[in-house]
Amino acid sequence: MRNKPWAIDYLESNNHIVDVNNTYSKRIKEFFSEDRPVHIEVGTGMGTFVTTLAQNNPDINYVGIEIDKNVMIRVTEKVVELGLTNVRLLLLDANKLMEYFNEGEIDKVYLNFSDPWPKTRHAKRRLTHKNFLTSYKQLLKEGSLVEFKTDNRGLFEFSLMSMNAFGMKFENLNLDVHDDEPKENIRTEYEEKFSQRGHKIYWIQASF
Repeated sequence: MRNKPWAIDYLESNNHIVDVNNTYSKRIKEFFSEDRPVHIEVGTGMGTFVTTLAQNNPDINYVGIEIDKNVMIRVTEKVVELGLTNVRLLLLDANKLMEYFNEGEIDKVYLNFSDPWPKTRHAKRRLTHKNFLTSYKQLLKEGSLVEFKTDNRGLFEFSLMSMNAFGMKFENLNLDVHDDEPKENIRTEYEEKFSQRGHKIYWIQASF
């Protein structure tokens, strides 16, 4: 996405929705008007997934996490347009999740169409690497789910092995989501694009 020099100024002008400067670090519940369960999406894309979830589940607070300020503009615009009070956004590197959140305060983690980082030397950057799984386990309440979707077969296989080695319990595995699509599935922008190209969509739901 083209760089927007005014991106940070725009996001900071919407600081009731977007935390650019870690203002709510270690106190995420104060960012919302009501105390509800907190679900996080690590990597928001253009925001269709998290905003649709929020519309469908007004009794849950959603936190969309994105590192790209230009992408975050699009997500912020959707939240504003829809008038959602149960979505808050963090301009944050996923490596800093444990610096931002407290242990055991998150009820669910979503990972949708994450960068596959296909080169072996970049494996630690994959959001299902054991280092990230360690963070999720600390953040999540006991028995809570990590939900993961991808069209990338290599990342799917890596994630299966990584989660299994970490001792996670697989609650659901779907090797072709769109073959018999569950009614609860929410298609992201990337999901629509990859599906139209004939890619299979893989889905994992796993708990610690």
